[in-house]
Formats: sequence, structure tokens, C-alpha cells
Amino acid sequence: MNGIDLLSVANANHFAVPAFNVSDYAMMNGIFEISEEKESPVIIAIHPDELSHIGVDMLPAIISRAHRSSVPVTIHLDHGGTYEQVLLAIKSGFTSVMLDGSMLPFDENVAITKKIADTAHAVGLSVEGELGTIGKLDEQAEDGVAASNIIYTDPDDAVRFVRATGVDSLAIAIGTSHGIYPKGLKAELKLDLLQRIRSKVSIPLVLHGGSNNPDAEIGQSVVLGINKINISSDIKVAYHNKMREVMADLTLREPNTIQPPCIAAMKETAAQKIDLFNAAGKAKLY
Repeated sequence: MNGIDLLSVANANHFAVPAFNVSDYAMMNGIFEISEEKESPVIIAIHPDELSHIGVDMLPAIISRAHRSSVPVTIHLDHGGTYEQVLLAIKSGFTSVMLDGSMLPFDENVAITKKIADTAHAVGLSVEGELGTIGKLDEQAEDGVAASNIIYTDPDDAVRFVRATGVDSLAIAIGTSHGIYPKGLKAELKLDLLQRIRSKVSIPLVLHGGSNNPDAEIGQSVVLGINKINISSDIKVAYHNKMREVMADLTLREPNTIQPPCIAAMKETAAQKIDLFNAAGKAKLY
């Protein structure tokens, strides 16, 4: 289904749908499996960099798996950077797309996001926009500082942006960063800002950079109105750390021996996120 149908239920019932970024076939299958085991709706998110890795030819397989799934599924382009990238996603079978114009001046962000919304809505797909910028962590920095500073979302600008673009959901900046927080850097969400935005904006709100944040803050953000949370780094760390451990046995070479324990480790992390987002068991609401 598209993101409008998926997230409207989350918005009405006070939970957040996990958007898990997948970058290979085994990860995709594992995310479907754990979502079905937990009876949670799921967003299969794919970033343009990930799409360039797996190729658009994998989309029919994802779509086929979604149709066989026992839970609601949205296939979402994460952080589309250009009109052409979003158009490719629409043509390839995504049911939801995001245009990330957050680094542009406000009027330019509005213009390109509205263009995307007009195009996607014409074929029944949903659109996520972004206002404000989340940080990008410099994992090599000894002091663990963000490589880019956060520009927090202004609640009044959010109202103007939603009205002008027609987006179906809005990614906001309240203090998260992409990546895994280096040791010594404390993550902190501005939950009071979230409350002010929620009081003015009725469409589903999205939290990017949800990996490695304190569970208590993430859980509270769901209570206060976040309806979609993106998780990429956390599940990739679990998946590939286990793969490094398994591959210490240099005699192993068959993927069906190497990958199952990696999928299991990733599923354990994903299950914890599903519970944290209050999404377990919510498939029955659709």
C-alpha cells in the first residue's frame, strides 16, 4: 500500500511504523520475516545509494514478497535527491517516495517537493518531504562531533511547508543524526519542539536518524506523535558484525551457511525496534 494508507492508521492509533533500510536480498527477507512474526506493519526503505547497489531489477521480487506478506507493506524511496531519482522509483514500483530538499532554501525546497507531490499523487503514490536538517556524524572524529549541524524544524514553517507542497508526511529535525553516535557524544531529542510541531501539523510526522538514540527518548517521541522512524545503521551493524564473526571461519563459503546467523542477529535488533515503536500487533488494525 502507499504511505498515506499505512501511516494514517499509525497516526490515529499512536504508534510508529518502522522503516528499515535494506541493501541486499537476505536483509529484505529477514525484515519481512520479523515483521510478520511481530505482526507489525513495515516500510521497506531503499536509499538511492542502496538502489544503485541492488538495482531496480530487484523491485519485482520485493513487490512479490510484499503481496505474499501477512502484514501491510509500503516500499519507500528514502532520501531521493533529484526529480529524476524519484521518477525512476515511481516507474520501478515503489509505492511511496521521499524528496529530501532539506538543504535547499525554503522556497526551493517547496518548489521541488511540490513538483514531486504532483507527479506521485497523479499515480496514487504518497510523498514524504523534509524540513530542517538532521546531523550527519563524523565517525572518525575523536571528539564525536557532527560533521553537519542540525537546523531544527520551525513549527510555523512546517505549517507553511505542508500547505504549500501537499506532502502526505513530514520528516522533522528535532535532534537526531544519521549514523552511529561515537563514544562520548550524547544524543538528545528536543521533545518540546516535537510537541509544538505536532500541535500545528496533523499529517504523520517522521523521524530520521533513529539508530543509536536512547530508547527512552525514541519511545517518548512515539507517544508525542511520531508515526514513522527510519532505522538503517542499527540493523546493518547487527547484520555485518555477525557476518564478520561468522567469516572468521575461513572454510565457509556458502551463503546459506554464512547468512542465516547474520539475518537472525539483524532480526533481533529489528524486533526490539518494533516493540519500542509500539508497532507489534498493529497489523490487525488494517
